[in-house]
Amino acid sequence: QVQLVESGGGSVEVGGSLTLSCTRSGYGRTLPCVVWFRQAPGKEREGVAGIYTGSLITKYADSVKGRFTVSLDNTRNTVYLQMNGLNPEDTAMYSCAADTSCPLLWDNAPGYRIWGQGTQVTVTS
Repeated sequence: QVQLVESGGGSVEVGGSLTLSCTRSGYGRTLPCVVWFRQAPGKEREGVAGIYTGSLITKYADSVKGRFTVSLDNTRNTVYLQMNGLNPEDTAMYSCAADTSCPLLWDNAPGYRIWGQGTQVTVTS
């Protein structure tokens, strides 16, 4: 059974950087797309960035374009989210998600059945 495990969260000051990791474990079918979501208290879950693992095409929410970069290391079965220029609005629980097929809209959370446990990112001013 495929599992996803996130790591790399923490507390950082405004303007700082963090890199999150989403590592796949277990055997199973190929996961053609992996997406990072985030959810802050009292707010809806938001798709942050996604990558199509075959073509390496990436998608980003407007709120993070130019600051965040999603990448894939197949040798490590890991998808990374490099986050630069962090601000307090980026504070949230970040989770990665995947499935054996990609939903029509990359940031459609109900379209993903495999989720990690999440990692907290806190940006302090």
